[in-house]
Amino acid sequence: MLHYRRTPLFAAIGLLAAFFIAACGGQDAPPADEAAADATPLAEDAEAELVAGGFQFTEGPYWRPEEGDLIFSDIPANRVYRWTPDGDTTVFLEPSGHSNGITADAQGRILLAQHDGQVARLTAAGDVEPLATEYEGQRLNSPNDLDVHSDGSIYFTDPPYGVSDEERELDFSGVYRLHPDGTLDLLTREFERPNGICFSPDESRLYVNDSQENLVRVYDVAADGSISNGRLFAEPNDPDADGATDGMKVDTEGNLYTTGPGGVWIYSPDGELLDRLPIPEAPTNLAFGGPDMQTLYITARPNVYRVPVNIPGVK
Repeated sequence: MLHYRRTPLFAAIGLLAAFFIAACGGQDAPPADEAAADATPLAEDAEAELVAGGFQFTEGPYWRPEEGDLIFSDIPANRVYRWTPDGDTTVFLEPSGHSNGITADAQGRILLAQHDGQVARLTAAGDVEPLATEYEGQRLNSPNDLDVHSDGSIYFTDPPYGVSDEERELDFSGVYRLHPDGTLDLLTREFERPNGICFSPDESRLYVNDSQENLVRVYDVAADGSISNGRLFAEPNDPDADGATDGMKVDTEGNLYTTGPGGVWIYSPDGELLDRLPIPEAPTNLAFGGPDMQTLYITARPNVYRVPVNIPGVK
């Protein structure tokens, strides 16, 4: 399997910190919860490992805990694939509605952000059930990514990727909240190309990034699920690298992992850049998985990679 090594910047910082600790003398190890809080997201020798390849344009990875497998979209192929840790890859859903982002609700039912203009749910019988297709009587653009609040609401982005100018009915790119009763609220229309979306672990924040502007914004989430106080959180920038902000996830410590130019960029909850993991191709999305949720799976155009992480991720 192909491996891709990190740049040495953060590894050197880690070695320096280890030397300092050793010089101060042996001390009792901190409790497990404190150790997790102090852990860096990536080991100093972390490398991206190729686990599956040969696709057209991969997106939307989602780890199914009960099944112990990874499903992911291949948008142009109009398929969702299933990958197992033994290396087997099979077709999970075809056609997929040119699905992009994938997640699941509290009942474990698969949710799809489909470029064909809807957010949908996969039923137990394997049927695709539309959940949201229009806003105020006009067809949605091209639902891209989604996350689920603990109250059952689905928050999703709707840029115009995958829809022609002739077919497009909405003249803006929205971020929406789909209530469990089917009501659809427009939360904001301030993005050019809203893409990745995810909550902080305690759901007090909602992160949304913009692939055209190459930035991440964060919002406060009220008890009723509304958002406010939108502000700039991060601007991953590397003019010499390919890629843009796209998929995002958080770990249990609240660190944000976003795709960006050249790889995966990792930020602390206060916006400090903690690390950067290079990927051979421009990454498109990511998901935590594995039995302990300490494997980061990354889709990168024709391929899928994985890398172990020190802090468990949020599903």
